[in-house]
Amino acid sequence: MRIRTIVVEDQPLARERLVEMLASEADVDVVASCASGVEAVSAIREHGPDLVLLDLQMPDLDGFGVIAEIGSAMPLTIFVTAYDEFALRAFEVHAFDYLLKPFGRDRFLQALGRARAHLAEKQDEQLARRFVSLVEHAGASDVPSPVHDRLMVKSGGRVVLLPLDELDAVESAGNYVRLHSGSQAHLVRETMANLEGRLPADRFCRIHRTWIVNLARVKMTAMRPNGEPELIMVDGRRFRIGRAYRDAVMGRLSEVRS
Repeated sequence: MRIRTIVVEDQPLARERLVEMLASEADVDVVASCASGVEAVSAIREHGPDLVLLDLQMPDLDGFGVIAEIGSAMPLTIFVTAYDEFALRAFEVHAFDYLLKPFGRDRFLQALGRARAHLAEKQDEQLARRFVSLVEHAGASDVPSPVHDRLMVKSGGRVVLLPLDELDAVESAGNYVRLHSGSQAHLVRETMANLEGRLPADRFCRIHRTWIVNLARVKMTAMRPNGEPELIMVDGRRFRIGRAYRDAVMGRLSEVRS
């Protein structure tokens, strides 16, 4: 993604240095360079940037004044200042980072890298919401078949479209579920009941309070030494069938194999 950025700094040399450092970043576009808080407010409203590098101490309108003027529409903000006493207040107004002058290129790139990762995650979340909205509002004839072949989940700070054919089993983990797909496992903050409702009922089956399996990944059934039935998966894993689920599971397996 392109990071549309505005630099706000009342000192010319410091402003030029920030613009120069940003110019070496291939994914950053400096859309405006402002010498005052008043200019910054106008530029933010005009350009709608993703990121603002904002000086705190300016003669006409300081950095806090800029945030107050823009309000909830304020973009991701990294404060740039020589005054450490404003750090607490800066984070109270949701500053993303606080660069204390003089700072080196490494510290600058560290802050920019964190901002880059945050913006990428935000973009993934927005795309995911749009995707869900499309699926919910489009008519059945307008929804492409891949919608039914993938499960969209957020795992590890990113959105993953997991092919259902590759999903072996789902394990309950408190307020989370763990999606087992081959050698990979995705930990997702979602309840077992909610995820069960999202999975195609003709392809997945609840076999235990803590497990859902992909019926296509079941190789055979077997009996444990204690007489309890279990499922043997194509990858060799074995799952005990909970007593409350046995009749339903056996019935589903009969349907699949008939």
